[in-house]
Amino acid sequence: MPLSPTTFYYLILLIILVVFIIDTLLDYLNARQYDNPVPSELDDVYKEEEHQKSIDYKRANYRFKIISSTLSLLLLLTFLHLNGFAHLDSLVRSISDNSIVQGLLFIGILLLSSELLSFPFDYYRTFVIEEKFEFNTTTKKTFLLDKFKSLLLLVIVGGSLLSLIIWFYQLTQENFWIYAWLLIAFFTILMNMFYAKLFVPLFNNQTPLEDGVLRDSLEQYANSVGFKLKDIYVIDGSKRSTKANAYFSGLGTEKRITLYDTLIYDLTTEEVVAVLAHEVGHYKKGHIIINLILSVLLTGFTFWLLSLFIKNPILAQAFGISIPSFHIGLIAFGILFSPISEITGILMNIVSRTFEYQADNFAKKTYNKNFLIASLKKLSKNNLSNLTPHPATVFVHYSHPTLLQRIKNLRE
Repeated sequence: MPLSPTTFYYLILLIILVVFIIDTLLDYLNARQYDNPVPSELDDVYKEEEHQKSIDYKRANYRFKIISSTLSLLLLLTFLHLNGFAHLDSLVRSISDNSIVQGLLFIGILLLSSELLSFPFDYYRTFVIEEKFEFNTTTKKTFLLDKFKSLLLLVIVGGSLLSLIIWFYQLTQENFWIYAWLLIAFFTILMNMFYAKLFVPLFNNQTPLEDGVLRDSLEQYANSVGFKLKDIYVIDGSKRSTKANAYFSGLGTEKRITLYDTLIYDLTTEEVVAVLAHEVGHYKKGHIIINLILSVLLTGFTFWLLSLFIKNPILAQAFGISIPSFHIGLIAFGILFSPISEITGILMNIVSRTFEYQADNFAKKTYNKNFLIASLKKLSKNNLSNLTPHPATVFVHYSHPTLLQRIKNLRE
């Protein structure tokens, strides 16, 4: 017996509430761990006053997340109760009869509204919480420019992709998912190869690492493990935050290592090389390609599921809409898919944590585990990281093992 629109409506409400309750419970369990004693292996990460500062930072973020997520939930439930999707659908249909234009307007208005509603929260997080704990270095001008550029990219890139996907749907109906999958797969590969060249310069300056001891040491290590290190770039992360990072990007001849300038300031030469050894480990172990393949397969699975739901008129009727459309089917599916998304997210995090151990082991075997441990401790200290997270939070949300787990693995 098929589900009625009313049943679908209440199913959507149930999914929204269950996902919220689970996330809130995980945050609560994690918050209860803040005052736990620091493991002996990590007792040199923080001094007493620094440890208290890290606890205060975590509590501030916890309280902020509870308030912001609760308000977001209430807004969404109110929007559903007032038939907001039906009113928006009527609005876009009154503007245009073209399905692609309707879809772009519908999704665009929702995203723009979400961005406007989240703006004060993002502002508070950056200029109150991050400022209070001495992380924020961005200016209000940079903050606003970042928002504008991100929105512009979303309109241009996201709008183009959505237009093509709706066009595929108009041409092929239930088989649209194959063409949409190929499109997004191609775009994903393109982004992996050229993101650092095409999009990063819109937000940050990247300069080649200057000649000197650090570059010589990095190149010497890369040569020792047979890694062709063509490009080493320094990114001006300090213009926004004091937090440090490093990442590997690109494929084939386009691969490059990018170091945050804050990383170079915070770590010794040997510790930076240890970080590079970890990143090279990801490449040598094939993690970049495996993650890309998994991402493409997951995208295909998602589009296939979407194709099973997209033409169902009951989804539109559940939102009080009489005429089904691609855009309303996409929104309804996004909510219904969220439990599956949580599960696939957990599985991807399990894979990611396994890869992190493998990259650490590669760095330990080809360079020096003590320098890697020292770099991990410094980065955790400078980021006021949580040294005692709850195991459930780690299992569900962490893409990296905890600091304690990584150190124990490196010392085995």
